[in-house]
Amino acid sequence: MMQTTLSKAERTRQLIIERSAPLFNQMGYAGTSMQDIMTATGLTKGGIYGHFESKEEIALAAFEHAAGIITRMIGERIAAKESASDKLKAILQFYKTYLFSPPVQGGCPVLNTAVEADDTNPLLRASVVKVLNRLHKAVANIVLQGIDRGEFRPETDPQRFSILFVSMVEGGIMLSKAYGDNKYLNTVISQLEHMLASELQT
Repeated sequence: MMQTTLSKAERTRQLIIERSAPLFNQMGYAGTSMQDIMTATGLTKGGIYGHFESKEEIALAAFEHAAGIITRMIGERIAAKESASDKLKAILQFYKTYLFSPPVQGGCPVLNTAVEADDTNPLLRASVVKVLNRLHKAVANIVLQGIDRGEFRPETDPQRFSILFVSMVEGGIMLSKAYGDNKYLNTVISQLEHMLASELQT
């Protein structure tokens, strides 16, 4: 397989994205200045604007990069399991260590960006919705797979369960982050594991 060699311009653009992602994830869009990005990248303002037209464009690319790390890690854990039940448990196991050992510095980029961009930045909000839709779809597809294989009860509603699953996990992350205590997320995960065993499995 041939390896793709990035051009100098592509490498510089990727550097800006990778160095900016933790800044936006920790300080938010409003709290991150061009000076912060210049300091993190070691580039001049002109050097940065040679690759991006605006701070918003950098923020969008940085969010997609950070969210991509999370979705890839979840995808790898799902792919490593055979049964639908084990796939859902693998997602929950991923989130168990998520809060205090986050793959992206600053915590959950989906939650962080959703809270800030709700009313202030429609483009960032749209990017968050795309990621959430992918997560909802992944969970719903796993449940459908479980129904088809006879693992889960045929009357199970995949859409309903995926909404509960994603909403509860993201809410648990938010509360645990606010209180600085993992028990809120752990309680949510335990409840979802109970639902999986008592409501879904045949």
